[in-house]
Amino acid sequence: MEHEKGTCGCDSCRDGDTVAEAQVCRIEPEGQGPPRKTDFKIDNLDCMDCAQKLEQRIAKQPGVISARLNFGTSTINIEHTGPTSALLDIIEQSGYHVSAENFKITEFEVKELDCIDCANKFEKAIQMAPGVIRATLNFSIGKLTVEHTCPVEEIIDAAHDIGYTITVAGVTKKESFVTRYRPMIVTVVSGLFTIAGFISGFLSAPSYVPIALYFMAIAIGGYHVAKSALYSLKTLTADMNLLMAIAVIGAMAIGQWEEGATVVVLFALGNALQSFTLDKTRDSIKELITLSPKEATVLRNGKGVKLNTGLINVGDVIVVKPGEKIPMDGVVIEGSSYVNQAPITGEPIPVEKMQGSEVYAGTINGNGALEIKVTKLAKDNTLSKIIHMVEEAQVHRAPTQVFLDRFTKYYTPAVIALAAGVAIIPTLMGQPLYPWLYRGLVLLVISCPCALVISTPVSIVAAIGSASRNGVLIKGGNYLEEIGRARAIAFDKTGTLTKGQPIVSDVITFDSYDRDEIIGIAASLESKSGHPLAQAILRAHHNRPTMPVTNFESITGKGIKGSIGGKEYSLGNIKMYESVGEDVLKTVNQLQEAGKTPVILGEGNKAMAVIAISDEIRPESRQLVSDLHKAGLKEVIMLTGDNRRMAKAIASDIGLDGYFADLLPEEKANIVRGIRKAHGNVIMVGDGVNDAPALVASNVGIAMGATGSDTALENADIALMANDLSKVDYTIRLGRRTLKIIKENVGFAIAIKALFIGLAILGVANLWMAVFADMGASLIVILNGMRLLHAHAG
Repeated sequence: MEHEKGTCGCDSCRDGDTVAEAQVCRIEPEGQGPPRKTDFKIDNLDCMDCAQKLEQRIAKQPGVISARLNFGTSTINIEHTGPTSALLDIIEQSGYHVSAENFKITEFEVKELDCIDCANKFEKAIQMAPGVIRATLNFSIGKLTVEHTCPVEEIIDAAHDIGYTITVAGVTKKESFVTRYRPMIVTVVSGLFTIAGFISGFLSAPSYVPIALYFMAIAIGGYHVAKSALYSLKTLTADMNLLMAIAVIGAMAIGQWEEGATVVVLFALGNALQSFTLDKTRDSIKELITLSPKEATVLRNGKGVKLNTGLINVGDVIVVKPGEKIPMDGVVIEGSSYVNQAPITGEPIPVEKMQGSEVYAGTINGNGALEIKVTKLAKDNTLSKIIHMVEEAQVHRAPTQVFLDRFTKYYTPAVIALAAGVAIIPTLMGQPLYPWLYRGLVLLVISCPCALVISTPVSIVAAIGSASRNGVLIKGGNYLEEIGRARAIAFDKTGTLTKGQPIVSDVITFDSYDRDEIIGIAASLESKSGHPLAQAILRAHHNRPTMPVTNFESITGKGIKGSIGGKEYSLGNIKMYESVGEDVLKTVNQLQEAGKTPVILGEGNKAMAVIAISDEIRPESRQLVSDLHKAGLKEVIMLTGDNRRMAKAIASDIGLDGYFADLLPEEKANIVRGIRKAHGNVIMVGDGVNDAPALVASNVGIAMGATGSDTALENADIALMANDLSKVDYTIRLGRRTLKIIKENVGFAIAIKALFIGLAILGVANLWMAVFADMGASLIVILNGMRLLHAHAG
């Protein structure tokens, strides 16, 4: 799609930046960290003068204390306080390459990541850790990608220091019961101490007893909050944990121990439930990873050997028994079976596979054993590409999400200032301190932007997870929003609205000739021809044996001739004949008006029959056009390189609003741009290869039948894994529903905040209500967004 501002939505990314380039601006932390040293070994440093210039350039960068370059070892040592990634960028922008041995890339899974505000702070903390060059966090699936020079253990320790547990992705480690359910255990224990505090107060125990019990509740339930709040203070990045910590400390300071403890318990409960619901959403995407077996049976010297799929090479032959999952992409060389391809394509009906059929990793073999020749390595197969695309979908953030991320950057400090104003200004004017301080504390809690910030990403990730299970790959939240706003759609004809395979649709005979006889003669003649339409006639003959043909002749632009059984036959267009009868001419004209290609079979100069060949319209095309109109699309049109007469017939048949014919690929793109100007948002549906210019010119490009096609997966914004037109309607409905839920979530979050902020300032709301309003709103928007997980095609 056209690049507006940056891929990430900021003003600094250049037009045309790749995702990898554009996302750098998003992950740079603000401010400076502690002084640290970083060494880079540079591969192509072969000029002393150039080396000195590079050293000087780096030394002038903000946050660099010193830079010393050793030309002999091609190593530069930098002492700095700013992000390491900025230094790497300067070196690469200067035309040099940092040695690949100098740093590694490791992926981690992050536990208990249930707040975007916290996630951003966590990402910045890892970014500033010694030895870390660049860190990118995908909040939606809880995955952290780190480029680093330090040992992995140091990154894990850095995460632990700020209260998070991370593990290297793919390394399965059995969790203890306490580790797995820690958030809920903390909530329960803290809750029990709070209840005990209430009971002791009710039983008139000495005042220090309930206070001690409340303190234990706060210490246990608020440990993680306090740790995160301390880090927020260190880095001067205000977040919800800091707001909550100030409120609880304030409650204790004014003697409201029971309210402080209750706030901590409710906050811990909300976090535990939020973590649980978010994990459910993430699991829907992680299910993809478990689709493909880790091992396969490979034939080696005639025997089956179990091997890890990572060790299997292209050309190896694997054996898949009935009921097993197919572990690798390949081609069937022995056996036949029905294969359930739903995990990849979303098709509910198993597909018959026989010798020569393509199969895909992650699909499920039916009742027959198959021998499959591997065509792609495990890391390159279709399933791996799907998993990668789904994981990376959050890089293309929805415009609403970009806006909210910017908004909360200024919102949280403003809330702290407002709360301070509510607490201090009335006191300075002679009002009593206690009630206004209490109102300020309530305002702090109630203004946490959790629900607002999480409203968009949880909806986007749920929708993308649902789509992937239905055989639809959506490359990012921005495309979901775009498709939800679309008002026009353009389709390529061949292979999209039609099946893309010519068929014999009509055989009109004259003088009582038999249809089978006509097809038999035509197929015999076409068996000698290389014309594209020849295959349609041969298929109509059901590939039965043809008759011998002698004196064969191909006449360019007209047709073919040949002798069969001593008789001269000709097969071609009307130019092939000097004259034809009125009935033949009328038949030819009628077929052309219907968008079909007429071919005349004659004996000598006498017409025996007219054979009509057409590109068969997909049976679901008519229903799709009707459904798209019902969905609110104002214009559904067709773009084709075929002639105007054929385009008109097909457009009329399936109920299109318009068509454009005789188009070159560049002309299709120009028409899409014109539609875009007229309607604002336009979708283009094509095959992902021939229609690439038009797909790029649209707001959202959808590739049909992308299974196994690297080009389609790479070029399209949305890829339909199966050639199923109904998935176009499903995808548009999903986009519209996602947009609707995002608006509901944002509107609800803002309304709740506005209501309770007003109540807090008026002194009507208390701390308990504040926590209910904050965590309750967060849970409601999460659950509302999770409804998209159950969106079904059809």
